[in-house]
Amino acid sequence: MRHLLLAALLASTAFAATLPAHAGLFDKPVEQSAQEAAAANMSAVTVWVDSSWGFRNQGSANSLSKAHQVFAGHGYKVVSVEPYIENGDLQGFFVTYQKP
Repeated sequence: MRHLLLAALLASTAFAATLPAHAGLFDKPVEQSAQEAAAANMSAVTVWVDSSWGFRNQGSANSLSKAHQVFAGHGYKVVSVEPYIENGDLQGFFVTYQKP
């Protein structure tokens, strides 16, 4: 049974690695999260920016830069970036933006 669970986990991880970087509590693209936050006139919003498998340093930096740029375009500024590490591996970041 463990082998089947491990195989399913590895298969889903491989599939997830092919998906584009997303941010948001419900796997929404960062652009959609920013648009929805601005449309709802939210004064602050926290989103999830996933770490890219295989490109943790460059991929994560690119994903964060893109998220910051998109939210800045909607009038938000970065308040905090908190990494989430599980079992010693970087999984992603909780990023909070706020309108001044």
